[in-house]
Amino acid sequence: MRDRRAERREATLAEIVDAAWTLVRREGLAALSMRDLARLVGMQAPSLYSYFDSKHAIYDAMFAQGARAYLDEEALVVPTGDPLADLQAGARFFVEFCVKDPARYQLMLQRTIPGFEPSPATFALSIEGLNRLEARLTGMGITDHRSLDLLTAVGTGITDQQISNDPGGDRWISLVDEAMEMFFHHVTKTNKTKQHTRTKRCA
Repeated sequence: MRDRRAERREATLAEIVDAAWTLVRREGLAALSMRDLARLVGMQAPSLYSYFDSKHAIYDAMFAQGARAYLDEEALVVPTGDPLADLQAGARFFVEFCVKDPARYQLMLQRTIPGFEPSPATFALSIEGLNRLEARLTGMGITDHRSLDLLTAVGTGITDQQISNDPGGDRWISLVDEAMEMFFHHVTKTNKTKQHTRTKRCA
């Protein structure tokens, strides 16, 4: 038996979240107004609270939607077995995904909303994405957390520069492959040095 009431509720929840994205893309992430949101979906502001108990709950639903989109699209980046080429493809995907929707990037990867923290279930989606990245790096022989931190810093740094200084362009996106080549050579050289040092100590 179809639960038509539940289906209508889910459809309304989705409509509210979609409308929230429309507003924040137009007005800015922190400018989300419950009154404007209610008006956009054709209801009174108090009625929103029967679907979301706070504005932060709406942000949480938006965060979760963005995280799921990231996981679904990232899964389409198929490894080739060439570590450098795979690093470059993964970094290009990350930067392009973020640049495509600055409001989503700000919500998911910057602390733009004072006091907002994603719920544990929602944050787990982000952790899954990070775990996938870590697993891919491990498959390339890159296993230390400093390298993971460096990679994410480079990726978000390029993203920030692109969004801030060349919105709609590709000035910094065009540097992704070069940045990954620098990262790869640095990390592999560092790993070889560490392995050589350990070998000398054991000799």
